[in-house]
Amino acid sequence: MERAEDQFSKESPYFAGKTIRNEPSCYASMQASLLEYDSNQVTVAIPVLGSYLNPAGTMQGGFITAAFDNVFGPLSLLATGTPHTATLNIVTTYHRPIFEGDSLVITATVKNLGNTSIYMAAEAYNKEGKHIASASSNYIIRRNRHGSEGVEKNGGTK
Repeated sequence: MERAEDQFSKESPYFAGKTIRNEPSCYASMQASLLEYDSNQVTVAIPVLGSYLNPAGTMQGGFITAAFDNVFGPLSLLATGTPHTATLNIVTTYHRPIFEGDSLVITATVKNLGNTSIYMAAEAYNKEGKHIASASSNYIIRRNRHGSEGVEKNGGTK
């Protein structure tokens, strides 16, 4: 696996250095940092901010799942070559809490890539390497009847 800054800008118009060009606001709002990637695996670090905490003072499960979704998205783009994918499901299992000031480091891997869907799995660790959570997700690859991907600006299929 190569460092993100070494290769992303050469391979994909959506990636440059450690950032995603035209990144969605959901990704940007989590202050995610792209660490490593290839077409089969992506690693991202997300800081645990005070605004993510539940009343117990730990990162709320919904924010952990959102962090996984923000890693699965870029991986699906790299693996399929198209931004025209959509999440079918995400299943998250929580192993231990994570606290403000720590970082959630998530590595997601493509487990199966077909013509119409992609299945990915991921593991999240804190800065000390303790296992925080696991997740898996299925995305659909949106293609029209002629085999090309995409959605026209009016919302219809190409």
